[in-house]
Amino acid sequence: MTYFNATFAPKAAEIVAQYPRPKSAILPLAHLAQDQDGWVSAEAMEAIAELVGVTPAEVQGTVSFYTMFKREPVGKYLVSVCTNVSCLVNGGPELYEHLRDQYADDADVTVEEVECLAACDGAPCLQVNYEYHLNLTPESGEAIVNDYKSGRLIARTISGSTVGVQS
Repeated sequence: MTYFNATFAPKAAEIVAQYPRPKSAILPLAHLAQDQDGWVSAEAMEAIAELVGVTPAEVQGTVSFYTMFKREPVGKYLVSVCTNVSCLVNGGPELYEHLRDQYADDADVTVEEVECLAACDGAPCLQVNYEYHLNLTPESGEAIVNDYKSGRLIARTISGSTVGVQS
């Protein structure tokens, strides 16, 4: 089964070759699939399973365990807003609700609520494609997202890597 495109196929082979047990390559291959397509589809999980010699169910079990892997399409900009304790008391829910409402009809932006981004000293905070932004208000959060959309800030991939990202 050929799933990875011409840019990513050599990297997939290189990843599998790094491990004495091919099954160990599931996580980096899932990141690679997500970098290629913006999410990890059923087709991607089948291809990964074939590459590493496991069942698609084993790949799905691994991918579904980690929230960093998206199993449905998301926008070009994944905005993860923390609403856990420190962010909760410093305006995280308001930041989340503002951004969710602001970008509800924008296919390029997916806003998600996350449990914790481990940046409590900068609460409330968010990440755009895993790049941290701290001490935000609803307005400053919106300005950051708009900076990515306009190209003033350059986003990483949905997996947080810089593969194929222009600087």
